[in-house]
Amino acid sequence: MTPRRQLTDAGTGAPVQRGRRAAVLQLLREEDGRPLGVAETAERVGVHLNTARFHLDALVADGLAVRDSAPRGEPGRPKIVYSAVAPDGPDGSRSFRLLSDILLGVVSSSVEDPVAAATLAGRSWGSYLTDPPAPTERVGAEEGERRLVATLEGMGFVTEAEQEREPEAGTGDAAGDAPARTTDRRLRLHHCPFREVAQRRPDIVCAIHLGLMQGTVEALRAPLTAESLEPFVTPHLCVATLRRAEGA
Repeated sequence: MTPRRQLTDAGTGAPVQRGRRAAVLQLLREEDGRPLGVAETAERVGVHLNTARFHLDALVADGLAVRDSAPRGEPGRPKIVYSAVAPDGPDGSRSFRLLSDILLGVVSSSVEDPVAAATLAGRSWGSYLTDPPAPTERVGAEEGERRLVATLEGMGFVTEAEQEREPEAGTGDAAGDAPARTTDRRLRLHHCPFREVAQRRPDIVCAIHLGLMQGTVEALRAPLTAESLEPFVTPHLCVATLRRAEGA
């Protein structure tokens, strides 16, 4: 029975081999790492030398085999040999998207507040993925944002900072202290590495992403907070709001 939709991730796995090339690949794999020369391959598969060489070189180009030189005990050109690359699976394909959908279903059905749990998990991982500053090191808001951007880009995002908004007055205390001043800064996020899954469950996936940013800036102890994340402003753009304490 054929699945109703493709279950493996698009763009993963090596090209499927057929015919003589599949036979050559199977032969290399059966040798369990022992390299074969062109002549032996041609004889065992039952093809011409040039045909065997053509298919062997094509398997190398596809990343399914490696080419090497066999050591010789006498002068002359070294013998070229080939061996198979260990496969990652039946065809090297992956189904991470399917796995993520299953895990999201587990979270949404078994956790009382999936969004809060996702945010907390993101904060924990954001903190874990961040190198904290030394106890005597003070990280300013600008440096904190730079390190946050580096973390996001390391995950695969493409970031673009917008111009800062006008400062907002914070809330003063009962003693009449001057209210704190803050500045909001919007960070445009392109090329979301979670996009395919986030489009199906933005409530959970985008909460993880916001938590990642919050955990990162908290670990840096910078005067900066990740206030919000607006998902899919356009199909390929999300916008995060960062808040700096004025003068930081």
